[in-house]
Amino acid sequence: MSGRDIGNIAEIMKNDFKSAFSNPIVTIVLIAIIILPSLYALLNIQACWDPYGNTGNVEFAIANLDNGSTFEGKNINVGDELVKDLKKNDKFDWTFVTEDELRDGVYNGDYYAGIIIPKNLSENIISITTDDPQQAKLEYVVNVKSNPVATKLTDTGANTVYTTLNAKIIQIINLAAYGKLGELQEGLASGAQQLSSGGVQLQSGAAQVSSGAAQVSSGVGQVQDGASQVKEGASQVQQGASSVNEGAAQVKQGSDAVKQGASDVEKGSEELQAAVDPSLIPEGPVKEYAEGNVKLANGSGEVAKGSAQLAEGSLSLAEGSSALANGSSQVAGGAGALADGSVQLAEGSLSLAAGAELLGNSAAMALFTAASSLGASADELGAITGINETILGDYFLSPIKLERHEVFSVPDYGSNVAPFYLVLSMWVGALITCVMMEPKSSAGTKYSPFEMYAGKLLIYVIMSILQACVTLIGAYILGVHVENYPLFIFSAILVSVVFMILVYSVISAIGTVGKGLLVILLVLQISATGGIYPIQIMDKFFQTLYPYMPMTYAIKLIREAQLGVVWSNYWPALIILLAIGIITVIVAVLIKEKADKASKYFEERLEESGLF
Repeated sequence: MSGRDIGNIAEIMKNDFKSAFSNPIVTIVLIAIIILPSLYALLNIQACWDPYGNTGNVEFAIANLDNGSTFEGKNINVGDELVKDLKKNDKFDWTFVTEDELRDGVYNGDYYAGIIIPKNLSENIISITTDDPQQAKLEYVVNVKSNPVATKLTDTGANTVYTTLNAKIIQIINLAAYGKLGELQEGLASGAQQLSSGGVQLQSGAAQVSSGAAQVSSGVGQVQDGASQVKEGASQVQQGASSVNEGAAQVKQGSDAVKQGASDVEKGSEELQAAVDPSLIPEGPVKEYAEGNVKLANGSGEVAKGSAQLAEGSLSLAEGSSALANGSSQVAGGAGALADGSVQLAEGSLSLAAGAELLGNSAAMALFTAASSLGASADELGAITGINETILGDYFLSPIKLERHEVFSVPDYGSNVAPFYLVLSMWVGALITCVMMEPKSSAGTKYSPFEMYAGKLLIYVIMSILQACVTLIGAYILGVHVENYPLFIFSAILVSVVFMILVYSVISAIGTVGKGLLVILLVLQISATGGIYPIQIMDKFFQTLYPYMPMTYAIKLIREAQLGVVWSNYWPALIILLAIGIITVIVAVLIKEKADKASKYFEERLEESGLF
C-alpha cells in the first residue's frame, strides 16, 4: 500500500467525520442509530426479567363439585381441602366458580384455563383402602387458542393442583400404612415373647435329655458286663452241643448194632422153633428139655423185638438230642449277637442322647436370638409408631427434599437471557447502521475499491463501539447481573466491532444482495445459536447450522464474561470470532476489487425502478 493510498483513505475518513457534524439532522440520525440497538436489547431483557413472577395476575378457574366421603369414621372432603390450599397459594389468581361458569369462561377467553373437581373425588381417593380402588380424576379445561405462553403457564397451575392433590392422597395412604405398622409392631413383640418362652422349654427338655443320657451312660456298663456273660454261656452251650452230637452219633451206631443182633436172635429163634416139635418127643426129660428150648427161643425172640424197639427209641433220642444240641448252639449264637447288639444299642442311645441335648441347646439359643431380633425390630417399630401423626403426615407429604445447588448462580431470568439479546442487538445495530449509512462504491470516484473500503470502515467501527457502550450503560442501569465487568465490557465491544466489520464488508462487497443475505443470516441465527433454547432440542437443520453461525461464538463469549468465565470455553470462542472477522475482511476486499463496478451497476438499476 503506497503513500497515495494512505492519503486517500485518510481523506475519506476526514470527509466522513466532517459530514457527521456538518448538519444537525445528520447528527441526530447518527445518535438515533447509536441508541436504537440498545433499546432493542434492553426492552427485551426487561420484558423477560421475571416472566414467571407475575403469574399471580393470571386468572385460573376452579369448580369444586366434591361431595366428600368417610374414612375410619371421619368425614373427608378432599375438594374442600384442595380449595383451602389454593386460597393460600399466590402463584395464580385462583377464581372459584360453578362448573357452567368455568366452561363458559374458558370458551369465551375470560379464563385461560380451569379445573373441575368431580363429585366422587373423595370417594375414589378413599377407595384405595378397599379391595376395589378407583382412580381419582380431575378435568383440566384449557383454551389453547387464547395465548401460546398463557397455556404453558396454566399447565404449571394445573400441575400445582395435581401435585397438591397427589400429595394428600399419598398422605392418606401412608397414614393408613402407618396404622398397620403399629399392628405389626404388636405382633412382632408378641412373637418375640412366644419364641423366648419356647426357648426356655427347649432348654428344660435339653436338661432332661442330659439327665437321661447320664442314666444311659451308667446302664451301658451293665449291658456290656451282661453281654460278656451271655457270650461265655453261649460258648459253653455250643461246646455241650458238640458233645451231645458226638454221643448221639455213638448211640446211633450202638442202636444199629442192637437192631442187627435182635434180628439175628429173632431169626435163630424161628429156626429153633421150626426144628423142635415137642409133640413128637416122648414124655421124659428130653421132651421137657425140648419144650424148654422152644420157650430163651420164644423169649429170645421177644427180647430181640424189644431190643430192636429200644434201639429205635435210642436212635430217635439220639437224633432229638442232636437237634436239641444244634438248636441250643443256634440259640447261643443268637444270644451272643443279641448281646453285641445290646451293647451297640446302648452306645447309640448314649450318642442320641448327647445329640438331642446339643440340638435342644442350639434350638433354644436360636429361638433366643430370634426373639431378641424380633424384640429389637418391635422396639424400632415402636419408636416409629410413636411419632406424632401430624409430623408424620408432613413427612409423608414430602419424604424427600431436593436441595438445589447452583453453579454460576444467576439472580433473575433477565440476566440469564441477556447474552442472547445483547448479541442480537449488536447484529441488528450493525445491519441498521449499514442500511442507513450505505457503504459506497468506488465506481465514478478517484478512489480504488480498497481505498473506499478502508476509508469508510473507520466510521462504522466507531459507530459499533458507541452502540456497544450505550448498550452496556443501559444494562448496568437495568441491573443486569455481571460477574466480571472488565472482561464483559471488552467482550461486548469486541463482538460489536466484529459484527459491524462483517456486515459492512458483505454489503460493501455485494450491495443489496449482501443485505438480503445478512437478513437471512439474522433469522437463522435466532434459532440456530442456542441463545434461549438448548440447541439439542431444536430441529436437526438448526443443529447442523449451529457451529457455523457467528452469533454462536459471540453469545458464548458474552455469557462467559457476564455470568462466570470458564477459560476453556472463552478462548476458543474468542479465537473463532476473531478469525471470522479477519477472514471476512480479506474475502470482502478481494470481492470488492473484482465486483465493485458490477455491484454499482446493479444498485443503479434497482434505484431506477423507483422501488429501492
